[in-house]
Amino acid sequence: MPAVRGKHKVFLGMAAGAGKTYRMLQEGHAEVDAGRDVVIGLVETHGREATAALAAGLEVIPRRHVAYRGSELEEMDLPGILRRAPELCLIDELAHTNVPGVEHPKRFQDVEEVLAAGTDVLSTVNVQHLESLNDQVTELTGVRVRETVPDRVLGDADEVVLIDITPESLIDRLRAGLIYAPERVPTALGNFFKLENLTALREVALRQVAEEVGAKRVPALVELAARERLREVGVPQAIGERLLALVEPNTRSQRIVRRAWRSAQRLGGELDLLWVADHRPSAEEQEHLDALRRLAGALGTRLLVENGADIAQVVQRVARERGTTYVVMGAPERRGKLRALIDAPLPLRLIELLPGVDLRIVADRSKRPGGAS
Repeated sequence: MPAVRGKHKVFLGMAAGAGKTYRMLQEGHAEVDAGRDVVIGLVETHGREATAALAAGLEVIPRRHVAYRGSELEEMDLPGILRRAPELCLIDELAHTNVPGVEHPKRFQDVEEVLAAGTDVLSTVNVQHLESLNDQVTELTGVRVRETVPDRVLGDADEVVLIDITPESLIDRLRAGLIYAPERVPTALGNFFKLENLTALREVALRQVAEEVGAKRVPALVELAARERLREVGVPQAIGERLLALVEPNTRSQRIVRRAWRSAQRLGGELDLLWVADHRPSAEEQEHLDALRRLAGALGTRLLVENGADIAQVVQRVARERGTTYVVMGAPERRGKLRALIDAPLPLRLIELLPGVDLRIVADRSKRPGGAS
């Protein structure tokens, strides 16, 4: 393995057609003009003539054919890129899911291997593909994005460049046939490419880049040294902020995790996930727990499972052990009048048991005013 890891530059956009791939290719040509060895690992032109014309002037690593369920599909040739060992490689669409049977499930993992081999990489991704934004994008647009990339990929990048375009200009490009084929334009305009959707996504993209820039100003090594010093002297108090998200084995918990992770990023803190297991999980609940573990792994955190009949007491113990400064939980389920008179709600018990720890309740957007809970 080379002593120096390659540098990663990501072009981030708010939606398809913003110009990420075109800008990446322009930079690739500029690097060639500067005397560097540049190849295209994979570029998706989506039939856009201007993009295809710009790509034609650069060396391309041919795609490989992968057999899958009786068909042959094309994928990026990762081994071919590693054998070629260019100085700079252009790799489009970080969130792409690879055909089963190749080296890695996701393209961003291919990129990480190329970087580890010492090759610089230019790549692209849209903001709606970031894992922690999945629920927020669904709420804004009504469209659930299925392919996601862990936020750490953007956080680990050496540079993130926002390809900004006004929503009105993007819609004009769509209508002119510069993004999709003409037969797809009416459907796109009625769904994802609504003006209000694009306006919201542009705001999300701008905020994301601002947060990435802010995060890279933090002296991480100094902070890590401070944390290690406190552990040496036995002080559990967190440096900065530490969040503890309370989850349960159900679909609502993924939203809680993503919101908690976003909060942790804005606070510059760390996140723990906790399920207090007061019963043996059913087969369906186990599936939800497995999904939560996968999400935790994608976000760079982990799920803690602690047994106990008294949830508040267990949360109190874990919060003290972890140096928690924020507890994040979902809205409590509505209970019968008799039960409400006997037991104090969990949020109130946590406030009593954890003085000095802030409590945040994540709203359940699936419930509507006046509707059944």
